[in-house]
Amino acid sequence: MQLQWTSKALSDVVRLHEFLASANGPAASRVVKSLVAAPVGLVANPRIGERLEEFDPREIRRLLVGRYEMRYEIVESTIYVMRIWHTREER
Repeated sequence: MQLQWTSKALSDVVRLHEFLASANGPAASRVVKSLVAAPVGLVANPRIGERLEEFDPREIRRLLVGRYEMRYEIVESTIYVMRIWHTREER
């Protein structure tokens, strides 16, 4: 398996960092590091996240990383990190 980040997911990381950095820079850095590290484990265990049946037949799953939700899609041998947001955000 290989890992790919979509532009939207990368934008989400930037947005979350900017929001947190305004209040606490070191905490913002820690959150970004954990969000970037989390999907690396998916390469070995791609189906560890909960499958979201509403997207069938696509294989879209969600992974909780602390208080953040990460959505990803498995397509053949590639994992695409699609979106990331705080669980308190209204989505």
